[in-house]
Amino acid sequence: MSQTEDPQEEYSMSGPLLVSKLEEAGIHANDIKKLADAGLNTVEAVAFTPKKNLLAIKGISEAKADKILAEAHKIVPLGFQSATEVHARRSELQLDALLGGGIETGAITELFGEFRTGKSQLCHTLSVTCQLPVSMGGGEGKCLYIDTEGTFRPARLLAVAERYGLNGEEVLDNVAYARAYNADHQNSLLISASALMAESRFCLLIVDSCTALYRTDFNGRSELSARQNHLGRFLRTLQRLADEFGVAVVVTNQVMSNPDASAGPYAANEKKPIGGNIMAHATTTRLQLKKGRGNTRICKIYDSPCLPEMETQFAILPSGIGDPEEES
Repeated sequence: MSQTEDPQEEYSMSGPLLVSKLEEAGIHANDIKKLADAGLNTVEAVAFTPKKNLLAIKGISEAKADKILAEAHKIVPLGFQSATEVHARRSELQLDALLGGGIETGAITELFGEFRTGKSQLCHTLSVTCQLPVSMGGGEGKCLYIDTEGTFRPARLLAVAERYGLNGEEVLDNVAYARAYNADHQNSLLISASALMAESRFCLLIVDSCTALYRTDFNGRSELSARQNHLGRFLRTLQRLADEFGVAVVVTNQVMSNPDASAGPYAANEKKPIGGNIMAHATTTRLQLKKGRGNTRICKIYDSPCLPEMETQFAILPSGIGDPEEES
C-alpha cells in the first residue's frame, strides 16, 4: 500500500480511534490521561469538543488545547464531503442496524407514550436482539442500559434470549447496566459509557427513561430554563456518542396532558411528549406507543426524516416484543 495514502480515507475504513493515538502526534501522555479522565476517550470525542471545554480541564493550557485540536482535526475529517461519501457511510452503518434495520445507528430514536404502552418492554427486547448476528437482523454488539425508573428486569432478557436460542448467561454479560438516581448522575454516566465503548464493541445505548429524573429534580417554571439547558446538554452528549461510536441510541420519554388539545400538531392527541422543543430537535426518529386491546400495542412513526407517517401493531409476549399473531 502506498505511503501517501490519504489519512481521511484510512480513517473512513476504521472505527473509533482511542485517544492514545494522539501520543503519536506529539501530545504528552499526561495530557492524554487528562483528556480520558474528562470522558474524552477517543480522537473523535476530542475533535468534536469545543476549545472552551478543553480549557476547562485542569492542566490544559490554551497552547495545549490548540495543539490537541489541531492534531485531532488532522486525523478526523470535519470538512465538507460529497453526498456519495455520506451515503456510503450510512449504508455501512445500516449493516449494524437492529431489528432488520428497524433502529437507525448513529442517531437517537425516541419512544414516547403513557405507562403500560410497552416502552420498557421494547427496550428489554432490543438489548437482546442487538446481540444477534447481522444475518439475523442484529448488531453483533453489546448493550449499555441506563435505567432511571428502576424498571430493568434481567429475567425479561433471559426470556427473550431463550426465544432466539441465545445463551442466557452470555446475554446478561453483554449488557452493561447502571441505575441513575438524579439528573447529574444520569449525565455523568455517559462519561463512563464512553470509556466502556472505547474498550469493547457496543452497538446500542438505551436510556429508560430519558426525562423522568428531570421532572423531579427541576420544579416549576422558575427552573424550566435550567432543566431544558441540562436536558439539552445530556441529549447533545448522547448524539456525540452516537456519532463517535456509530451506535444506535434509544431513549424513552414520558407524556403529559396537553392543555390545548384543540390546536397545534398534537390536535388529535390528548397527550404529548415532555421535553419540549429541546427533545423534539435532538431526536432523529420519534415513535409514539399507544395501548391496544389486551397485550396488543400500537406504534406510530410520529416524526422521521426519511420515513412516512404510519403505524403498526405489536404484542407484548412472555418472550418479549413480537407480532400480534404470535400471541397464543
